[in-house]
Amino acid sequence: MALTSWLDKGASLGRDAPCLTAGDTTWSYGQVQEVSWQVARALVRSGVLPGQSVAVLSANDPVAFACVFGIARAGAVWAPVNPRNQAAENQELLELFGCTALLYQAAFAPLVEQIRHRLPALTTLVCLDAPDVDVPSLAQWLAGVPAEPVEVDPADDVVMVVGTGGTTGRPKGVLLTDRSIGTMSATTLMSYPFAGRPVYLALAPLTHAAGVLCFPVMALGGHVVVLPKPSLDDFLDAVPRHRVTHTFLPPTLVYMLLDHPRLDATDLSSLQCFWYGAAPMSVARLTDALARIGPMAQLFGQSEAPMMISTMSPADHRRPDGSIAVERLGSAGRPSPLVTVAVMAEDGALLPAGERGEIVVRSPLVMAGYLGDPAATAAASAHGWHHTGDIGYLDDENWLYVVDRAKDMIITGGFNVYSAEVENALTAHPDVADCAVVGVPDEKWGERVVAVVQPRPGAEVDTAAVIAFVKDRIGSVKAPKELHVWPDLPRSTVGKVLKTDVRAQVLGPS
Repeated sequence: MALTSWLDKGASLGRDAPCLTAGDTTWSYGQVQEVSWQVARALVRSGVLPGQSVAVLSANDPVAFACVFGIARAGAVWAPVNPRNQAAENQELLELFGCTALLYQAAFAPLVEQIRHRLPALTTLVCLDAPDVDVPSLAQWLAGVPAEPVEVDPADDVVMVVGTGGTTGRPKGVLLTDRSIGTMSATTLMSYPFAGRPVYLALAPLTHAAGVLCFPVMALGGHVVVLPKPSLDDFLDAVPRHRVTHTFLPPTLVYMLLDHPRLDATDLSSLQCFWYGAAPMSVARLTDALARIGPMAQLFGQSEAPMMISTMSPADHRRPDGSIAVERLGSAGRPSPLVTVAVMAEDGALLPAGERGEIVVRSPLVMAGYLGDPAATAAASAHGWHHTGDIGYLDDENWLYVVDRAKDMIITGGFNVYSAEVENALTAHPDVADCAVVGVPDEKWGERVVAVVQPRPGAEVDTAAVIAFVKDRIGSVKAPKELHVWPDLPRSTVGKVLKTDVRAQVLGPS
């Protein structure tokens, strides 16, 4: 299916049905289709050619998301840009993607003004919600453009280019195809409960996981409710108001939700599937979420193999008798129906169950490659498998365990210590809200294990007691030799803890 097919499939089930909602305004499937036809025609009129990249710079906004389908209808490539990035990072991404058009919200006009003149390929700019100096608003740009069906043949099957982020060096452009998105969407529909027309609440950025999860929801004629900012109060208002059935939050926001004073008083009975992913989740906090929220559902993937390398449905979180399956909550689920997962040694040999190595994947889910970087593409597909960069193992029942990023493994005294295992033990402590574990140089041990913890609201962290707590669970070799307490942890624009920043701050000035 083409990217536009997800919208059109939903429209075929009823053009008057609600498609996108923000606040008190709702756009029907028919209205979203018409906007997408107009946007496609306006892009072609502006000289955008098939295969060229069109960037969207916006907070969560239904109009901006409707434009995505117009980009695809014009045969162009959607380039989502995170509005929380710094101007220099967005400039680097737009240059890397070769964007010829940019659609943006007026709130980001100062950012656009900083970078637009440094991007000579950028010839078409549209301000979505208001005119901006010499840039037309979307309404002005679309004036007189007929809302009639149009589909331009694409240059190839690439429909989306995603930046990997520049936290560890120059970002790469991940090329995702119709086949990648189709495989992800099909796996979603196979692997999780969907009863009736779903109502999906998008609080996390539509530029990331929350956005692509809209496609399988639309295939069922579902209703997407968009929250413009990541407010948990708004989230708790929206679930009972709209009878939300599906939603997604990264673990950081799930932890904040569990600490929210209104959670237990909010009616969450409509939820069928509460996805979490994008980072490991503490087993202790997940157990709490299962008891207080209900149908938690894990997904594991990456930009290069979006979302659904492995899945863990709400039912998988429980035993047949309904009790919580604590023994497998530390897993990332089982490999998805359309994905083959293996664990590989450094020499390319596939490892048996229980042995740790790099998680590798074969699937139509996998990207077409990195934009303009054949060497990185070849490295990521060595030995005929896609290399995730994650260390893990498969157990005898084919549950996948992700124990660390390869680059985050700590070697101390000749032993491999996986930071994720230490972090899981730390977050089991009742005073710890979140944490990060890194390795730093040590003359005796080569590296020593250092932890930074963020306390729960109102908690006082006793560092010696927390270290002893971890030793009791995973032993003295893996327990932190050093523990720092910070009010918050440095995070990326999507809430992931930035371990490179944590390590730099722990080490101090060189």
